[in-house]
Amino acid sequence: MRETENGRNLPHETLTRRADEAARAGADSVQGDPFRLRYHFMPASGWMNDPNGLIQYRGEYHLFYQHYPYGDKWGPMHWGHAKSKDLVRWEHLPVALAPSEFYDLGDKDGYGCWSGSAVESDGKLVLFYTGHVDGRKPTEAQCMAASEDGVRFEKFAGNPVIADVPDEGERFGFRDPKVWRHGDRWYMVVGSGKNGRGQALLYKSAGLTDWEYVGVAAESDGTQGDMWECPDLFPLGGKHVLALSPMNMEGTKNLYLVGEMDYERGVFTPETQGKLDDGFDFYAAQTFLDDKGRRILIGWMDMWGSKMIAENRGWYGAMTLPRELKLLADGTLASVPVEELNTLRGEELAYEELRLEDGRPRSWSRPAAMEWLAELDLGGTTAKDLEIRLTGEPDEEDVTAIRYVFAERKLTVDRERSGMGDGGVSTSVLPPSAGDRLQLRLFADASSIELFVNDGQRVVTNRIYPRTSSRSLVLEAVGGEVRFAELKLWSLGDGRDGEEG
Repeated sequence: MRETENGRNLPHETLTRRADEAARAGADSVQGDPFRLRYHFMPASGWMNDPNGLIQYRGEYHLFYQHYPYGDKWGPMHWGHAKSKDLVRWEHLPVALAPSEFYDLGDKDGYGCWSGSAVESDGKLVLFYTGHVDGRKPTEAQCMAASEDGVRFEKFAGNPVIADVPDEGERFGFRDPKVWRHGDRWYMVVGSGKNGRGQALLYKSAGLTDWEYVGVAAESDGTQGDMWECPDLFPLGGKHVLALSPMNMEGTKNLYLVGEMDYERGVFTPETQGKLDDGFDFYAAQTFLDDKGRRILIGWMDMWGSKMIAENRGWYGAMTLPRELKLLADGTLASVPVEELNTLRGEELAYEELRLEDGRPRSWSRPAAMEWLAELDLGGTTAKDLEIRLTGEPDEEDVTAIRYVFAERKLTVDRERSGMGDGGVSTSVLPPSAGDRLQLRLFADASSIELFVNDGQRVVTNRIYPRTSSRSLVLEAVGGEVRFAELKLWSLGDGRDGEEG
């Protein structure tokens, strides 16, 4: 709710300080929660959803995120903030943005500083976000804030920088600005929808404060959702990629389009499309370019409408592992965990030329935080299926079953009996180009799994909430023999900073 003093809205600096104090005050109470992740980024306490403002600034990686610091449920949105030197170990910084002005502050819960992006300009760290107020006309406007030190942000006095919604009454949404530079101009895409079709609206500017509407850069073909949240348009491998989170697209909550961008006409023409992730818990992904030339992606590792297992636990939400995007020869994308994650590896268990016989499973005790890497010898494999089970002990309680059907190149992740969270079976089919190779790389944390197949040709991300603290990894061949050319298992260290992360 709106906070006032002598009938006036409190200053932004006061509101961000209070929000930060609330988040830090709740941090101690969530320690020891068995579902808190070991090496994924989470809020110190309170609610988290979309990643915002991903950027490398003055040699450090910055991650902002949608945040409600006063509870573990969605509320008036603030921007939480953290930084890292290696994308693995994160340091919490003060809350960057709080709703404080007519364009982002309301009297009910439906208001706040909604999602956006970050750029560096003249040495300053500049944030762009959507000011959202239910009942206001227009409901959503694009706003800007800047910082000299990368920590304390001042909202632009001329906000909103984009106040007018094109075809306002006909639009479904106008939010989530992503800003980048191309040539001597700044560009921005904003997510929207019209006539049942999601759209990415394009703007351009010479100096970040005066934006000119160019037009619709891309639009749904009628099957890709009626509103496009969190659009991100960027160059990769000689093409451009439009990543987005479509609303009301059957069976799909994340999508990418690869094609050509004509900056003169302001039009993106897609050529291929696919999913960034085939799991249940991946949304609102955002990318940035780092000084190594990598296009790095991070997504929200949860999903709207999922069972809020963490309610009344003092926190909710987490980010995926950082992933490097790569454009493949067939025009599709692959995403692989950034190499810095290797620094978390601890004790290693390694095998060469391991064989699994039909109906004779093998099992290993495993830590809550682990990485498992397997390269299969398909030439020597005769089995119909390979089953990988993450189980509780001693009676295989809380089973998450991963199955690969060799003849169909089909992978399923079954969490119907995974524990306290949602059920469901994720399905991913490898392309024919996968040929005779199968590599599986699995990252498990206290309440999540991320499975990368064939160097990220397919990725499956799911939250699971096992009730047992003792855990096993079980491998079983079905209908024949499975041969592994290589198999490794690592315990993973703690990615949290000295305070909490």
